[in-house]
Amino acid sequence: MNTQTFEEIHAALEGGHLIPYLGPGVLSLAGADCPLPVGPDVLVEKLTKKATVPHKIRKNLSAAAQFIENFKHRKTIHAVMTDAFKPHVDPTALHHWIASWPKLPLVVHAWYDDLMQQALAGRDDWGCIQGVSQAEHLATWVHYFGKDLSAIEKDAELATAEAWATVLYEPLGSVAPEGNFLVSDSDFVEVLTEIDIQTPIPEKVQQIRTDRNFLFLGCRFVNQVERIFAWQIMKRSSEKHWAVLPETPTKNEQKFLDRYNVERIDMPLEEFLARFVQQPALA
Repeated sequence: MNTQTFEEIHAALEGGHLIPYLGPGVLSLAGADCPLPVGPDVLVEKLTKKATVPHKIRKNLSAAAQFIENFKHRKTIHAVMTDAFKPHVDPTALHHWIASWPKLPLVVHAWYDDLMQQALAGRDDWGCIQGVSQAEHLATWVHYFGKDLSAIEKDAELATAEAWATVLYEPLGSVAPEGNFLVSDSDFVEVLTEIDIQTPIPEKVQQIRTDRNFLFLGCRFVNQVERIFAWQIMKRSSEKHWAVLPETPTKNEQKFLDRYNVERIDMPLEEFLARFVQQPALA
């Protein structure tokens, strides 16, 4: 990461224009013995240990989840996902660092753990918006929760969210507080059918992202769903973004980065975090 990139990210953060977008790779900072699934490959292994799945889809998370849903019922998926993410893990230094930002309008957390929720618990001015499965909540795209993770009545959602200084948006759902999970093929088909016209994206999120910069942390853009979600959530934002991606990008990942002007930062998350936390203004 060159000096100019560092200064650009720092300026966006200081100005309240930086939106962190967290993926499953952030859990790598929780240590090698982290009991939570640290990515789709690990999660699908947990799912397929609980139910027999055809060999050809055993490594495909959404397809395996769909098979289990079809032949074992949706309740089985809910139970297995809840079990996979129920172990308690404390927030990492990265989660705490983000929660400490004085100007933090929006955090996007695209995995199923609750570490970002825990890290934000010390703030008084935030709330959570979570994606929910149409299979469990017909004709409903999201649920709203207050800072204590209590559910907000539907007719009060928008008014309540207007008072939040920080919105935690979890488009895939989360283990807490209700165990909402978008994980199967049918879950994603429902969302992707409407996402181009932005229907599943909360209005509050659409408002906040305008002219802001996204910082992708612990994210990969290997499959189409990952790329579509990232693009649709960052749509109509700034023309400049960053992604901490120490792994060599795949061909499709590089196309995504180039198309949407996402500058790749070839640096481990630990090193990136250390560089910023050392800054007095961000401590």
